[in-house]
Amino acid sequence: MSIEILKFNEEVKFIIRGISPTIANTIRRAILTEVPILAVDYAVIIENTSVLYDEILVHRLSLIPLKTDLEDYVLPEKCECGGVGCNRCQVRLYLEVEAKDGPVLVQSSHLIPEDGKSFPVKDNIPIVKLEKGQKIVLEAYARLGLGKEKVKWQPVAACAYKYFPLVKVDEAKCSLCGECVENCPKKVLEIKDNKVIIKNSIECSLCRECEKVCPENAIRVEYDDTTFIFRFDNLGALPSDVIVLKALEAIENKAAELKSLLSKS
Repeated sequence: MSIEILKFNEEVKFIIRGISPTIANTIRRAILTEVPILAVDYAVIIENTSVLYDEILVHRLSLIPLKTDLEDYVLPEKCECGGVGCNRCQVRLYLEVEAKDGPVLVQSSHLIPEDGKSFPVKDNIPIVKLEKGQKIVLEAYARLGLGKEKVKWQPVAACAYKYFPLVKVDEAKCSLCGECVENCPKKVLEIKDNKVIIKNSIECSLCRECEKVCPENAIRVEYDDTTFIFRFDNLGALPSDVIVLKALEAIENKAAELKSLLSKS
């Protein structure tokens, strides 16, 4: 197995070679559902005279990504307090905003964590607009959770993979009509030096539109079912490398648990 990194920032893209579709999907699911991050679980509403009901306000807070330090916090079920709530398994955040002189847009920047570290990933996420005289005071409690519980605990906005495309052009048959180049939605083909070349096969979506429009039947689109192109959009709670490593760690732990159970049967 080998890995080739293409992008590794907020947008992550990499190629894994030498695995099966089953393993590829296992990695995808682990990234989505097995990596713990912080998210608001509940809140104590002290005062809310905004247009939003308390429930909707808390729902919006819960979907704000929070910076997560996995060294400081543990999952509630693994905490010594038994998940009741302590400084090892939850963090308190404060929000107090009043529109005294005119309208005020309450944003994620108004959410202040007690630990001084678990700030919202972005400062400008809108929560609610207050009109003059309106006020919100609340305490929100965030805890670690997994994406398999609720989507608010997913560390990524999307995670997908596709087979590695293999685009082949039969130069003996190709008439250089340009139909494949013109109709390719991803623009991965071009005519250069009197032949059709593949500029960037990674961008191919495997739609086979080039095959359909080729009058000479000179182009074939296939794929390598042992090589996969992964991509996901990091929401910012954790560094991208930590997300991947934690997902692989979760897979390893589950495999070890299964092996242990089978050995006892």
